[in-house]
Amino acid sequence: MKLMTERHLNGPQTTGRDYRNLSRPQFEIRNDDNTQVPMRDGVTLLADVHRPKADGKYPALIAASPYPRQMQDFGAPAGFIEAGATDFWVSRGYVHVIANVRGTGGSGGTFAFFDPQERQDMYDLVEWAAAQPWCDGNVGMIGISYFAMTQLEAAVEKPPHLKAIFPVAVTADLYEAAAHHGLVSTSFITPFLSMMGLTSDRSDGFWRRNPAIALARKVLNAPPLHRKFATMNGEAAVTMMRALLKLPHSPHPWDDLWLDTVVKHPVRDDWWEARNLLPLLKNIDIPVYLGCDWENVPLHLPSTFAAWEALADNPNVRMALLGPFGLTWPWESLHHEALAWYDHWLKGYDTGVMDGSPIRYVLPGAEGWHTADQWPPAATSLTEFALRADGTLDTAEGTPGRREYLTLGAGLNRAKASPIDPPSQLRWTSAPLTATIDVVGDAELRLVASATAFDTAWIATLEHVAADGTTSEVTAGWLRASLRDVDEDASRPGAPALPCRRFIPVPIGEEVEYRIPLVPNARRFAAGDRIRLTLTSDDQDPNTPVIMNFRHASVGTSSLNTVSSASRLVLSVQG
Repeated sequence: MKLMTERHLNGPQTTGRDYRNLSRPQFEIRNDDNTQVPMRDGVTLLADVHRPKADGKYPALIAASPYPRQMQDFGAPAGFIEAGATDFWVSRGYVHVIANVRGTGGSGGTFAFFDPQERQDMYDLVEWAAAQPWCDGNVGMIGISYFAMTQLEAAVEKPPHLKAIFPVAVTADLYEAAAHHGLVSTSFITPFLSMMGLTSDRSDGFWRRNPAIALARKVLNAPPLHRKFATMNGEAAVTMMRALLKLPHSPHPWDDLWLDTVVKHPVRDDWWEARNLLPLLKNIDIPVYLGCDWENVPLHLPSTFAAWEALADNPNVRMALLGPFGLTWPWESLHHEALAWYDHWLKGYDTGVMDGSPIRYVLPGAEGWHTADQWPPAATSLTEFALRADGTLDTAEGTPGRREYLTLGAGLNRAKASPIDPPSQLRWTSAPLTATIDVVGDAELRLVASATAFDTAWIATLEHVAADGTTSEVTAGWLRASLRDVDEDASRPGAPALPCRRFIPVPIGEEVEYRIPLVPNARRFAAGDRIRLTLTSDDQDPNTPVIMNFRHASVGTSSLNTVSSASRLVLSVQG
């Protein structure tokens, strides 16, 4: 067997296990660009098919998204290069099919953003691949983010030849990604749709025969530069997308979809439900490997846990939770983990990927990989911290009291803030911890507060303050006050709750108890560290702590918000 020379892949490659019998790199690559894939309604999708040069039949791994398929080998630290490393997969005896979904990248039809038609297309794409002369009939899917979303879309349609999926960094419910309990995530959804418009307007020749792109591809894939991308975080892609927002693009369907997501459908309605896969996940009976990085709080991490819960009856589900820089761009992490997964399920090799506990996770602040048989882990208990009137977090409330802060709408024509203005945010910080504690699992803010407006926002960020004063964000939770009527049947803090379909005005000046789920997370707080909670109502202020630089559209009301010391931060603590 002749083995190929391997290049370095960025990011963690496994979850700490030693695998066996993995496919070795031995095949050269043949590329069939712009392959036409017919859909049942006559529309044609375009795909680039990368396969071993050697004759034979191989398992296929499909990567489908609205992003330019021609750029998936570009090598840039950009959030649309997420289909996986073609040279890794093809050299090991897989066909890597990179397809553009309907209405993007030259594919026919109209893009409708995660709608039921896209699910049917994914079924057809899987069955088309299985019938090709280069495929042995075993099909999986690969890629993160939108590529992971199309994996779930295919799986809920149950194409007969789809044998397993690997949807890392997935969103199963579009509303959850676009609006956080009623607060529109405009730092994400606006540049995302604009970028889709910009890239879809470009021709195939622009991507493949542009000398500037060819030169950039060569430079970006140079090993010394490539290695540096291993420690670039999520803010890089958001910043890049914002810089391109002013470039022109066709308004259809991109601006139509922006109006739908941001303006026309402010509450969870039928438009959103048509793009919600969570109720359908119980029908998936093929193996599913979930995963995400802990930092991905405002986008894919919430859906990872929701999908885990929805797939509870599926015995072949595994989940990996990664530490800092676990998912960087171009996506290359966990490739050996995915290889062990697909060698097992598509090639029938005994790789050891199903050995041990189904959940493996990094605990930031601690060493090594940790395991759990369920989520949240069994060895956790709930600890409540009072939001004390003196600005501290403590298990004892102390003397009851209240604190207040001011949030202002736009267009007030003030030259500057007044020195008598209350602060725009509040913080509660614990005393230095006397012993190390591990916070692992769900979290919730039970907020008792009043407002002087009929609507406001609650934006809570949990922070880790190290003994040396260094501060880092751990997780966050959001709630539009007028959408506070959520599912109260949740049995634990942080359990998924769906915002109601109607606005309920806030009773002005009256205290209301709000249940604000914080996105589940994990962090070791060492002795001497402190726990901090920051609360505000508008995160457009650059001084407000945010994760991945994702900010929300302001509710727009001016309000004096008062928080009672009866409020509690509830954390899951191990041991």
